[in-house]
Amino acid sequence: MSLSIVGQGEKPDVGARPTWEENLADTASGSGELTTLPRLLARNVASFGGSPAYREKEFGIWQSWTWAETADEIEALALGLLTLGVNEGDHVAIIGRNRPYLYWSLVAAQMVGAVPVPLYQDAVAEEIAYVLDHCGARFVVAQDQEQVDKVLEIKEQVPGVEKMIYLDPRGMRKYDPEHLTQFQKLQEKGRADGDKAELRARQDRQTYDDTCVMLYTSGTTGKPKGVVLSNRNIIETSRASAEFDHLRADDDILAYLPMAWVGDFIFSIGQAYWTGFCVNCPESPATMHHDLREIGPTYYFAPPRVFETQLTDVMIRMEDAGRFKKWLFHHFMAHAKKVGPDLLDGRPVSFGDRLKYKLGDLLVYGPLKNTLGFSRVRVGYTAGEAIGPEIFDFYRSLGINLKQLYGQTEASVFITQQPDGEVRSDTVGVPSPGVELKIADNGEVFYRSPGVFVRYFKNDESTASTKDAEGWVATGDAGFIEEGSGHLRIIDRAKDVGKMADGSLFAPKYVENKLKFFPNILEAVVFGNGREMCTAFINIDLTAVGNWAERNNIAYSSYLELAGHPQVLATIQGHIEEVNASVAEDPMLSGCQVHRFLVLHKQLDADDGELTRTQKVRRRIIEEKYADLITALYDGSSSVYTETEVTYEDGRKGKIKATLEVRDAKVAEPMKVAAE
Repeated sequence: MSLSIVGQGEKPDVGARPTWEENLADTASGSGELTTLPRLLARNVASFGGSPAYREKEFGIWQSWTWAETADEIEALALGLLTLGVNEGDHVAIIGRNRPYLYWSLVAAQMVGAVPVPLYQDAVAEEIAYVLDHCGARFVVAQDQEQVDKVLEIKEQVPGVEKMIYLDPRGMRKYDPEHLTQFQKLQEKGRADGDKAELRARQDRQTYDDTCVMLYTSGTTGKPKGVVLSNRNIIETSRASAEFDHLRADDDILAYLPMAWVGDFIFSIGQAYWTGFCVNCPESPATMHHDLREIGPTYYFAPPRVFETQLTDVMIRMEDAGRFKKWLFHHFMAHAKKVGPDLLDGRPVSFGDRLKYKLGDLLVYGPLKNTLGFSRVRVGYTAGEAIGPEIFDFYRSLGINLKQLYGQTEASVFITQQPDGEVRSDTVGVPSPGVELKIADNGEVFYRSPGVFVRYFKNDESTASTKDAEGWVATGDAGFIEEGSGHLRIIDRAKDVGKMADGSLFAPKYVENKLKFFPNILEAVVFGNGREMCTAFINIDLTAVGNWAERNNIAYSSYLELAGHPQVLATIQGHIEEVNASVAEDPMLSGCQVHRFLVLHKQLDADDGELTRTQKVRRRIIEEKYADLITALYDGSSSVYTETEVTYEDGRKGKIKATLEVRDAKVAEPMKVAAE
């Protein structure tokens, strides 16, 4: 297999560095090298021990811990783990939302030579059982009663779990104390009875190539795989990515994404410990946006869906605004879209346009950024899915330095990043520092870097099929590298790219992303591989469509009722036909136009197995589960009756029964390639 290769990314000039970087060797502990997170922690205590390391909002008040206080909390927990009998190499599972205590658990486990394994807090008992059994966890750190109950429910399936440590004592008074230990009491025991000499000896034995963390993949095509990442993977990646974007010790980040996701581990642990910036934890998912405004992070990451939702909320509020306010918003936003990105990238802009932009910043952009919580953002990233060009440009026009990256768990996140001044909505950037890229004959993207994972746990076969002997990793994504710019463009998942019956290219993600650019469409699943035409399932965005219904005095009592409303179906049909016209302009992908569609009677849900915990579509499961609906899309039916089992928030099962309308969408004439 021949491959085209792009050279290794170069480290950018980061200019003046914070003073702590001038004496790294003097402030490191243990071996004198920054080769583990506990050694980075010791360096941070020595360099800026009085600076804030963590903040958490609890009962409406922000609590704060300095790096020195953080080190004391982590050491006490590590000593407590020793008293429980945690051995080197043991796996310690951690389940809960973003809280300083659970982040401390990750590092405390590393301190004693164990391997932390964070799990998704919204994972159901069955998913937790698989991970605990697969990794052989002996100990579990759980946030509260809910997470403890999940583990107790599957106790017979995971007999290897010996002890659970719980953080929140509410509701736990009558639980059996034999197998349960309260977090703070374990710390107290560690301070009183912990073996500090043993803890120091274990830290001194740790090397750069020891395991730092094990993170499980989202499992889009099967059971999740345990990705083993070393200290070298995490620290080298954190160093390179922090230097790339000039991250500093005085930066702030809001930690709200799942702790089991590799991105949160790199941002909230790896980069935080490398640079020494502060990790801020919101009070709850419900208060996240309010807490975001209070903190005003300088470094921020969100998947496209978060940015799309925020923009949808802004546009909904503007629809309800008065005539003058609405005019003011649209007038200055039009100017921002014209000159904002140029100002952000340092390109020349006339004095008059600069002056008008400053006025717009005073009246519109500044207050809007403050409302969104983005007033202080120096570096913002989005990744995971394609983001709509209009959405991407909207935020950049406000002066928010929003960029795209491309990454994977197996890469310790970073494969490509967008350098300042080279930010575009249609690419995912250039190779990150230390990363090499190459493209196979079939278009699949391969990479190699210091962040490449060690192996899949207990899965040598998958390791060998993903990573070759030279360290090249198959991403599973199809794409190409632009000549001249060196930017990578991703087309689709390689396994999802196929052929239509007439031999034309089938790339469903390309069309799905275009559909999801409309605020009314939350999710789309396109079918057509090996068939004569493409069809689609659509999920409406209940917030956007519900607001439209309220403004137009349209009553509805449920998602199902609103999704089947004739005017909603007509609106979705219009969006699909607009996308078809856009797809027709690409001769290579014009065969992917959607001919027929239906709006699903329920939202796709991770609890029902239709999405992963990172909100990625499980295409094969959907094809099996909704085979009757797919048949109706292709057999000419105008409607179809279906019954679907759903999982409610409390774990109960139920059924939704519905008759769905199947609609035809107009397709556009494909654009012909001009003869040379």
